[in-house]
This record gives sequence, C-alpha cells and structure tokens, in this order.
Amino acid sequence: MSGDHSHSEDQIDGGSRFNDSHKHKDKYKEKEHKHKDHKKDKEREKSKHGNSDHKDSSDKKHRDKEKEKMKHKDGSADKYKDKHKDKKDKSLDGKVKKEKENGFASPLHVKSEPEDFYHSPKHEKSLKRERDDDNDSEFKPKKIKTENDKKVKKRKQENEDIKPKKTKNKKGEVADGKKKAKKEPEEKWKWWEEERYTDGVKWKFLEHKGPVFAPPYEPLPSNVKFFYDGKHMKLSPEAEEVATFFAKMLDHEYTTKDIFRKNFFKDWRKEMTSEEKAKITDLKKCDFSEMNEYFKAQSEARKAMTKEEKLKIKEENERILQEYGFCIMDNHRERIANFRIEPPGLFRGRGDHPKMGMLKRRIRPQDIIINCSKDSKHPAPPPGTKWKEVRHDNKVTWLVSWTENIQGSIKYIMLNPSSRIKGEKDWQKYETARRLKKCVDRIRAQYREDWKSKEMRIRQRAVALYFIDKLALRAGNEKEEGETADTVGCCSLRVEHIKLYPENDGQEYVVEFDFLGKDSIRYYNKVPVEKRVFKNLQLFMENKEPDDDLFDRLNTSVLNKHLQELMDGLTAKVFRTYNASITLQQQLKELTSAEENIPAKILSYNRANRAVAILCNHQRAPPKTFEKSMQNLQTKIDAKRDQLSDAKRELKSAKADAKVRRDEKSKKAVEAKKKAVQRIEEQLMKLEVQATDREENKQIALGTSKLNYLDPRISVAWCKKWGIPVEKIYNKTQREKFAWAIDMADEDFEF
Repeated sequence: MSGDHSHSEDQIDGGSRFNDSHKHKDKYKEKEHKHKDHKKDKEREKSKHGNSDHKDSSDKKHRDKEKEKMKHKDGSADKYKDKHKDKKDKSLDGKVKKEKENGFASPLHVKSEPEDFYHSPKHEKSLKRERDDDNDSEFKPKKIKTENDKKVKKRKQENEDIKPKKTKNKKGEVADGKKKAKKEPEEKWKWWEEERYTDGVKWKFLEHKGPVFAPPYEPLPSNVKFFYDGKHMKLSPEAEEVATFFAKMLDHEYTTKDIFRKNFFKDWRKEMTSEEKAKITDLKKCDFSEMNEYFKAQSEARKAMTKEEKLKIKEENERILQEYGFCIMDNHRERIANFRIEPPGLFRGRGDHPKMGMLKRRIRPQDIIINCSKDSKHPAPPPGTKWKEVRHDNKVTWLVSWTENIQGSIKYIMLNPSSRIKGEKDWQKYETARRLKKCVDRIRAQYREDWKSKEMRIRQRAVALYFIDKLALRAGNEKEEGETADTVGCCSLRVEHIKLYPENDGQEYVVEFDFLGKDSIRYYNKVPVEKRVFKNLQLFMENKEPDDDLFDRLNTSVLNKHLQELMDGLTAKVFRTYNASITLQQQLKELTSAEENIPAKILSYNRANRAVAILCNHQRAPPKTFEKSMQNLQTKIDAKRDQLSDAKRELKSAKADAKVRRDEKSKKAVEAKKKAVQRIEEQLMKLEVQATDREENKQIALGTSKLNYLDPRISVAWCKKWGIPVEKIYNKTQREKFAWAIDMADEDFEF
C-alpha cells in the first residue's frame, strides 16, 4: 500500500511561493519580437553571450539607448540600477503585502504562457509537421529544444526568484545566476511530440553499466555473541549472516508469528554446517539479543554522524548514481529506477503470506541477464565473474533481469517513471481507457442482455463483467494451491466470499462481499445489485460447498478473450482505469466551487481522489504518528483561535477609540486591525482544512489511484481551470513522471 500523506501542512502552505505570471507578460512579448528581428544572428549570438547578456538585452527598452550603451560598457550604470531597484522593491513590497493579506500568493495563470507551450492534443499534429518541415536533415530528438522552451524555463526561474521577504535585486540576481548555472545544461526531452516506434520496437540503442550489487557480508565483531540454550556458540559466516537477518527484526511483530519462525528456521538450517545443525534444533533456545543490541547501536551511530561524515556518504551515493543510475537510450540520457539489487534478507510478504520468513538469497552476477544494444559498450561483470546471459532484445523495456528464489518470479531493473518508455506506456493506458468511454454503453447493454442467456457460462461471464465494471474489482489470476497467500479476484471468487440478502438496511437485493484482494488487503462491501444479477447469483450458488468456485464456468483467460472481442486492447484493468478516471472527473465537477480559496479547492480535490480510492479499495493502516500529529495540529488550531479572539478584541477597542478621536491615525489603526483579523481567520481556516483532510485520509491511500489509475490530464486541466498551481497536486517526482500531461492538457480537457 502507498503510505501517501497526500496534502500535508507544508504542501498546502507552499502556495505562498507562487506569483502571478501576468507580471512578466509584456516583458516576454518584447523578447519574442526581438527574437523575430534577430533570427538569423541567433546561433552566432548564442555562442557569444551568456544568460546575463540575454537578460540585459531585454531591459534596453527602459533606457535611453545611447547613454545606456556607454554605461553598460563602462560598468557605470549605478544610477539606473538604484532607480530600477527602488521601482522593483516598491512593486514587490506591494505584492508581498497583498500576499500577506490573502494568506497565499495568487496562482500561476497558464493562459499568459506562449500559445504553443500548453497545447491541446488536437494541435499536436500541426506542431509535429512544422518541426519536420523546418529540419531538412535527418531528424534528431535532442534538437527538439526550441527558443520558446528557453523562455518558459527562464520565466519559471524568475517566478521562483520573486518570493516574499526576498525582494532585494542584488540577492535576486545572485540567486538567479546560481540557478541558471545549475539548470542550463538540462534539456527536457519532449518525446510526446515525436513519432512513436512501430512493430513493437521500444528502442534502437541502449547502453548502461549494469546493476549495483549488495555489499558482501561483514562478520560481527568478536564481542557480539550468539547464545544457544544459554551457552555462547560461534556460528559459521553463512549461518551467522542469516541469523543477523532475524536479529534485526527481533522487535518486529513478524518474528512472533508461527509461520514466519517456522520458515526462517527451516531455511536457516540449510545454511548451517553439519555440527551446527546437530546442535541447533530449537529456535526458542536461540538468543539473538546481543546481535539485536549491536544493530540498534549501529543505527544510533548512523543517526549521530557528523555533517562531514554524512556529506561523504552522500557524495559517494551521488557518484554511484551518476555512474550506474543513468543509461543512454536513443541518444538521450535516461534515469534508471532501481539500479541497486536488493540485498539478501527474510521475505515478509503482505498480510499472512504462507512464505513469510523464508530466506531471500543473495543475487550474484551468474544469476543476471543483461539487455543492451549489440553496438553498445556492454556492462562488465565484477572481476572473476560472468553474467548468466547478455541479450539484445529491443522489444522489451527492461535493462537487467533475474529470478528470485521465493516465488520464482522474474525481477527487473527498469527505467524511471519519468522516462519516455514509462511515459508512453502511461499515456497509451489512459488513451485505451478513453476509447472504452465511447463504447461502454454498448458493452453494458450487451452484458445485461447476457444475464438472460440460456448458457450458464455466458451468464456467469456477464455477472462477473458487471462486478468488474460496477465495483472496479480485479479479474483475479489462477494460482497454485498454497503457493501464495489466499487472495482472490472476481473470477476466482468462492461461494464463501459472498452473502445474499433479499433485503438489508432498507435496500433490496444486497450482496455482501468479504475476501482478501491483492496484497492480502481485505475487501469488504455491501452493495445493492440489480434483481437479475441477484437471481443469477442464487442460481450460481445452488448445491455448492463454501469453498467451491462461484463462477465455475469462467476463468481470467476466457474473460480476457471475451473483452478483446468487445474492444481491441480491453482488459479488466482498463475498466478499473476508466471508472477511476471518470469518477474523479465527475467528483471534481460536483465538489469544486468558484467561491472557494486554494486550500478549500485542494480539499475538494482530495475528496474526489478519496472517492476513487474507496472505489478501488486502496486502504492503508493509520500512520503510527497519526494521533500525535493530529494533537499537534489541534494545538496550533487552539492557539490560532486564541490569537483570533485577541485580534477581534483589539479591533473592537480600535473602533471605539476611532469614534472618540475621529482622526486619520485612528481610522488607519482600525483598517490595520481589520486586516489582521482577516489574515488570522484565513490562517485558522487553512489549519482546520488540514485537520479535516488528515482525518478523512487516515485509512485511505490516495497515492495508488492518483499515480496509477487517474489520467493526470484530468488533474492538470482542473488546476489550469481553477488557477491552482500543479505543484499543489503533484510533487517534483510526480511532475517529472507526468510531464507529458502537464504540457499536453489545457483547461478544457475532457477524459
């Protein structure tokens, strides 16, 4: 489950850092005009001048040309700078004052962006054609960067620089210079504006350094001892390593579970020498306490490291990231998601998994399959070792694969979610769900008709499809008995998983579902269904035992084959994605009010997201720190209420004073007190909105649906329509993942 704290305090309060981009509109029109006049000299000027020259050139219209040219050359523009600084400080002070009154900055208005920066999908083709016509030579993706992109990037940097309490021009220039120095080399690859590969090809060139293996085991110091039946016992390195896995988890509830202990002991004995096996026969007689204390002390020592020590580790991690964390794919440097191979340990699983406690073995080079281009520099295995295999399959997206020993499943090293391959996959997933929107009414009419079929298999298929559509249930896959946790989906439901009530709580034809779904998360729901569905379920359950299949004439392959016939690319997951996205869009329309301020609108967004999470059964356990954080928030709310009471008393006193004095000074005092009351009221409302949001999100995980089932263009369009900064909905990593949607969707986008 995702432990998503969707909109914490800092996310909601972060709005004060965003300013209205209308302020820069005229300035950038001048730049665009200048760009047209000097198009031929662009490349030559680009090589000669840095960012500061470009910025200076855009200010020339505010100056007397002859004088300022001389001043610019001599470096004697102090008079102008002071004047410009005073003017800028004055305007910014007014803006800061306004922001303080409102409690947050005015949102970033997308409409002031150049027309071709945020465009709707219907304009994409024309953009592509124009780009293609301009380039007579062979198309190279890296050259897709345009002058317009630089303007947008520069505008974003300038917007970020203008923040409350930082209005000094000098500081702004220094900060701006630093930011530009860091950001200048980065180029955003707008892969969504390029033609996609056909025939299943995912890439044409792929080069990477391979995986980073877990460090070798370091034996425990001689003073850290293991005891068996009260006596010290020296373990062999192999047995000691596995013992440390259990020792590290000694305080965890896992080590109290019988199945965990049984599986661990069985696998641990496999690593022991014959002498150790003969002696260690009972886990209850094993004493891991000294090991446990040693690892706790190690953890505390890491926390207590000096800044220099932490910096050294950080620098080493950064070096490894730069070497192994990126690959070259089709002439672009792409980030790799999980380039480190998981170290050995004990398998935990979700819920009461039957294999919990088993030993996850160390992955070695001989277990690894490498995938890269034939013409690339192949990753070198560690000295004295070799890879299991080196492949050159450009129809798959993984870079490295191996088979883990617990479930026998294949694990992969893939690209980061912000990469082209992942982004394309996401985009197409949502486009398939949008295609379902066009034919969903026909499909629904057909399965309703099939409820009356003479063939039992067709009836079962139709009822299962109804549940997948209405309740967003997963299809469920066949599994070998006892191999994994007892989790089920729609097709694998058993008679024991449902109860039928002709009437319940004033509703007719109610079905009660109670089963373990994916990741052993309990699905419990009471839902009224149509009469014919109810009658069919009664028929399916006749003469069956509790552990018999409810849909005994149906499996996932039969269902998916039928779905493919209904629509190309249709699966049970497409229904889930469609219903999640359409629910979000409908909820946002119903819940968002134009009169609300930004925090209230974000609360509405979270409520819409929550409706989807409930539909998809995305639950989580309440965070351990939940009660404490709520108490802290309530303390802030109480303090703010006291502050408001004091401010109101002061306002009342100021009004009474103004009635007596009737002078300008007392009138101004009343106005100041009014603004103070207003500001505190808005701050109190923000805190109360946060408290409501946290309480409602206590057991619901918003992140899973937001990142995997909701078309991001719905959220982006909502942000643009209501003037909400996208940063309030998606953090930096998520904005990189959904860069295609942020660039593509306008405020009129409809799923």
